[in-house]
Amino acid sequence: MREKIKKRDDLLRIIQELKAKGKRIVFTNGCFDLLHIGHVRYLESAKSLGDILIVGVNSDRSVQNLKGPHRPILPMEERVEVLAGLECVNYVTLFDEPTPMELISSFLPHVLVKGGDWTKEAIVGSEVVEGAGGKVVILPFVEGASTSQLIETILKRFQKKP
Repeated sequence: MREKIKKRDDLLRIIQELKAKGKRIVFTNGCFDLLHIGHVRYLESAKSLGDILIVGVNSDRSVQNLKGPHRPILPMEERVEVLAGLECVNYVTLFDEPTPMELISSFLPHVLVKGGDWTKEAIVGSEVVEGAGGKVVILPFVEGASTSQLIETILKRFQKKP
């Protein structure tokens, strides 16, 4: 499983080799804090769009900038390892920037995937991928499956007195 976790430069070389072999590269990204059924269904669907699924994961600092000082719940090392443990995920890499634009621009995947809570216009890197001949796919959102909702549920349950 740890062999799936790659540094950016190493992964770029692997992607170039895979493309040379005719493999279709799919890329997605996110925080993936507290992995839940929505994440798993999303990643399995993303994998079905190509041969190789690469997941870019926000670093802890990047998550805090996006979600606030109390996130992530799980540190980046654990989030990356859990994702690498999924059969549908081929490679995982971290990024510390506010967006995955640098990863997308260097990897140039055939397919860029995001969940149904995104619009095409808001998807970082969509113009780069399409400009290179790739496509952008928005997968359906799994209702009721979000990390924020999961955290709220946990907090409510533990605030109740038995």
